[in-house]
Amino acid sequence: MTRNNNILILFVLIIFLTAFTYVQDESYKNNYNKMINRTEWFRNARFGMFIHWGPYSVAARGEWVKSNERMTTEEYQKYVDAFVPSNYHPEQWAETAKKAGMKYAVMTAKHHDGFCMFDSKYTDYKISHTMSGRDFIKEYVDAFRDKGLKVGLYYSLIDWHHTDYPNVGNHPMRDNTEYDKKSYDWQNYLDYMHNQIKELMTEYGKIDILWLDYSFDDYSDEKWKASELVSMIRKYQPHIILNNRLTVSHGISNKERKFSGYGDFETPEQGIPEKGLVDTYGNLIPWETCLTLNNNWGYSSADDEWKTPEMIIHALVNCVSKDGNLLLNIGPDSQGTIPYPCGKILHTVGEWISVNGESIYGCKNAGVPKPEWGYVTKNGNILYAHWTNPVIGHINIKNFADKVEKVIILHNKRPAQTAAKWWGNTDEGNFFINIKQPTYGTYILPDDRDTVLKIYLKE
Repeated sequence: MTRNNNILILFVLIIFLTAFTYVQDESYKNNYNKMINRTEWFRNARFGMFIHWGPYSVAARGEWVKSNERMTTEEYQKYVDAFVPSNYHPEQWAETAKKAGMKYAVMTAKHHDGFCMFDSKYTDYKISHTMSGRDFIKEYVDAFRDKGLKVGLYYSLIDWHHTDYPNVGNHPMRDNTEYDKKSYDWQNYLDYMHNQIKELMTEYGKIDILWLDYSFDDYSDEKWKASELVSMIRKYQPHIILNNRLTVSHGISNKERKFSGYGDFETPEQGIPEKGLVDTYGNLIPWETCLTLNNNWGYSSADDEWKTPEMIIHALVNCVSKDGNLLLNIGPDSQGTIPYPCGKILHTVGEWISVNGESIYGCKNAGVPKPEWGYVTKNGNILYAHWTNPVIGHINIKNFADKVEKVIILHNKRPAQTAAKWWGNTDEGNFFINIKQPTYGTYILPDDRDTVLKIYLKE
């Protein structure tokens, strides 16, 4: 009798677990499908502008200067007082972004220093208090929308200025024993944070992206009251897409990649994943590498380590070939001027995109192995071979010889040269492409940054 009872209990338990798993999977599938619908424009846009700007640009030593140099609020105040930019023309920034081929932008509404670039009614630590009622976020949103670009806002979950934000993590006072004795009202800080995010969601029209930054140690998930926060955000901006940093620090989650409703895309920082990101079921996960043009997010006058236009083009193509986006940062100086090298790089990238943009926008992973000569992207029945690395002779995309209708060089629309054999050999599966005949020759590429070959596949 006992044995039979045990078998019955086990049988019931199996049925229960199967049903529970099915409900969970169906719920996840529903959330995943919603996420895919929300991010469709984002996955087609592929290229965006990140803008880090605030009082730290006066110090000109990067956006972490207050933390790095252990400044008190009083010591940092001189930079706040001096932050009265005379050359803030967001319409010019928007024009720069558009000419660079960017389709969206994300600007810092509040960084870790706590200074607000918008007119929040919950603090006087804001640009509208120091500059006669001006709201830099409103000006940014209006200017970028006017150029037809999607608009995003960055908001730091961390706040080194607020008196109820504790001395944890990279707080500037982390080594100050007297500061450690302070008491904090965590709920008061959460109320402040949630209220400010509500302002951003309700007073600036449609916002396309909310970029929250960042979680660490125990300060993650429900420490921020994430469920309540996301529910409020989606109430006012149902189509907005959120990054994953309510639960993750600086990049890709170490946990199982499942969308809980907290975030719509992952955010690798200052690097590109080795391959596209998928969830535990093998489904595509949208992602976006955020990248600086030198080695600082905020303006740093001493940082001359500028990436070349070729590096940026290759980074963008690399991301797209792995189903990802590139969010490229500018750090305007204290007056609101985009540094000259930054503008020059963006101009050159924009020239390349103006010719080759169709190999970026709306494109995705082509489902072929990464070639040594470059990258491959795909849109519908068209492959784009990005020839970025010079090689001896032709390039080869195996197993496509009987699938290709024609190949052209994208920038001049001239036919490319193709062959399935090399010096008469009957090598199976080869599909050689070059810009001239004979295909086994070695030639100077028309664009040494990235010569794109457009490959039409048969219907």
